[in-house]
Amino acid sequence: MENVHKPSTSIRNWEKSDQPQEKLLQHGASVLTDAELLALLIRTGNRERSAVDLSRALLHHCGQDLNRLSKLNVLDLQHVKGIGRTKSIILTAAFELARRKISIGSLNKKTVRSSKDVADFLKLHLSDLPYEVFAVVLLNRANRIIHFEVISKGGITGTVADPRIILKLALLHGATGIILSHNHPSGNLQPSQADDQVTRNIQKAAEFMDIKLLDHLIVSDDGYYSYVDAGLLT
Repeated sequence: MENVHKPSTSIRNWEKSDQPQEKLLQHGASVLTDAELLALLIRTGNRERSAVDLSRALLHHCGQDLNRLSKLNVLDLQHVKGIGRTKSIILTAAFELARRKISIGSLNKKTVRSSKDVADFLKLHLSDLPYEVFAVVLLNRANRIIHFEVISKGGITGTVADPRIILKLALLHGATGIILSHNHPSGNLQPSQADDQVTRNIQKAAEFMDIKLLDHLIVSDDGYYSYVDAGLLT
């Protein structure tokens, strides 16, 4: 029987002008599709699919939503056939670098005038995380953000939201105002009893240090909740 060979799926066999790396070199990264950019990260395909085809499968898996894709962890990414451990690690690292780049740019002495200003800042840091984190935003007397730090991961309790840790951080950075924050990956923006208790505890402790608790915000992809806007913090 005559051997029948399937055409190679390797990008190397494409016309040079169609190869993602050549397109980037000639025209810049902005002309590449999402699938082509992802293909440059995962680098190689397999016998059935080129790197671009694997990237298209990744995007299809996430409904063509890069935000959803960026939330997947190393194990989640491997649910797409052809995406192994190494490719998953590379993609996860790339998404984390993108988050950090946004984080550095957004911190650039942003002045807080309303809860929306803080919420916009926090969404860049917290809203796309697949797990809950508790963080603090520190401000100076001019209401400029001078520091942001994630205190804990995995939800709010009296232990992880220890007022001593938060106030020590505020004193270290010379902050006069604190904004508490955490995310709700579920999308539910209503505060829990634990949220309320933590807010009260930290407000009372901050008063003794002449540091003002300015707000406590809960953020998600669907929006944000402000204790101040809700009249629960004055």
